[in-house]
Amino acid sequence: MVGFGPADVPPSAAVKFVGAGTAACIADLLTFPLDTAKVRLQIQGESKTSTAPGKGPTVKYRGVFGTITTMVRTEGPRSLYSGLVAGLQRQMSFASVRIGLYDSVKAFYTKGSDHVGIGSRLMAGCTTGAMAVALAQPTDVVKVRFQAQARSPGQVRRYCSTIDAYMTIAREEGISGLWKGTAPNIARNAIVNCTELVTYDFIKDTLLKSTSLTDNLPCHFISAFGAGLCTTVIASPVDVVKTRYMNSALGQYRSVLNCAAAMMTKEGPLAFYKGFMPSFLRLGSWNVVMFVTYEQLKRAMMAANHNSTSLL
Repeated sequence: MVGFGPADVPPSAAVKFVGAGTAACIADLLTFPLDTAKVRLQIQGESKTSTAPGKGPTVKYRGVFGTITTMVRTEGPRSLYSGLVAGLQRQMSFASVRIGLYDSVKAFYTKGSDHVGIGSRLMAGCTTGAMAVALAQPTDVVKVRFQAQARSPGQVRRYCSTIDAYMTIAREEGISGLWKGTAPNIARNAIVNCTELVTYDFIKDTLLKSTSLTDNLPCHFISAFGAGLCTTVIASPVDVVKTRYMNSALGQYRSVLNCAAAMMTKEGPLAFYKGFMPSFLRLGSWNVVMFVTYEQLKRAMMAANHNSTSLL
């Protein structure tokens, strides 16, 4: 493992691209149960079967760890990692673009200037976020569908494998079904990418300029944690609508706006913050693991490239 000291030479775009995808996969492996708990809490209350006749909605999941405990007890430990294959496919294609290309796109907007304003950072975040969604949307749809389906005995499973999910969705809903929820996902990722990357970028720059911290582990940790908190607060409403719409049966909602309106009418405004705590725990820990790993992978890959070049 490369030391935690600051790097002297900026990494190439290729190093950032590969490093971001790899770091995101590592972060997903460690935080996936929290993401699954978030999805279950977000969709709770939307189905007709969740309400008993003459009674209020049946609440199956309560809280982050209560959801995880219930899933392990009723569906087994493997249920916490349902959809992991699609999740890793998503991160390898998605994070590589939205995170790995962020600095390159930011440099494009600033035309190589050393002064980087907030506008250039926001534009770069929106651009790479939209590019990533256009590329990786099918993997996101399949991941959400797998995380949402219960594995209880006697429960008819919606899909039996990742490949089966891709094929079934394409056959029953058309190719466009694999890009279901693209609009809210672009909105979500414009928000997430801008908040996450711009906040990390801004906090890191501020710490380096205004404190005694250097470009090392403590700086990366604080910046990543702050980015995770800000992103969860701002992006939760769009994330919940995106999850509900992606997981919905064909014809359940007429549009994304109809989905949001149905949530507001039937469940109230707090429905848009369902799963907030697992979202924060997941996104906060995901950001810390991803950014710290990403910074170190960049340096490791640069060192390996430098050593191989020196041998030539």
